[in-house]
Amino acid sequence: MHGSASSLSASVSSWLLVLLCAVSGAYCLRRVRGWGGAAAGEAVMGFGMALMAVPLGGGGAWRPPVLGAVFCAAAVHALWLLRGGAHHAHHLVGSLTMVYMAAAAGSGGGHGQAHGQGAGLPLLTGALLLYYAGYVVLGGTRLITAGGPAPAGGPVPAPVHVTSTELVRACRLAMGMGMLAMLLSM
Repeated sequence: MHGSASSLSASVSSWLLVLLCAVSGAYCLRRVRGWGGAAAGEAVMGFGMALMAVPLGGGGAWRPPVLGAVFCAAAVHALWLLRGGAHHAHHLVGSLTMVYMAAAAGSGGGHGQAHGQGAGLPLLTGALLLYYAGYVVLGGTRLITAGGPAPAGGPVPAPVHVTSTELVRACRLAMGMGMLAMLLSM
């Protein structure tokens, strides 16, 4: 077997994150026709997160500047979406977070690197970790309570058909967890 068990574990978890983000991006891309701009932004975010999470080892010096440019464009799109209401602010935070992580990766740090090696600003990283931890907890709570409370002492209800709203929430939760995982690896 080549490499240590911890490097194999890190590689497997990286590829699982790639898969999670790519599936979320694909689902959001499928929704673009009916939902428009917000779904397009989420699709770009999902695919960009998937690309950023691909473990390339020493290669991939092109990724930080290219992804930085893509996420700067996504941030401009998110600013445009803010015309429709403050509920689109999360898209702006997500885009700027990805710009920040791409810049940190380009400066020699990034995923799988130790702190202090150009991995970003600890205070900003900590604030983003708190934001995404809260986002994930809130999103998980909303997803769990979407089906309503189970009857106390009664029979177990039949399986519930998952609605598109619940799938959207699950997609957003998956991307929030992916963002949290990528921030933790900085």
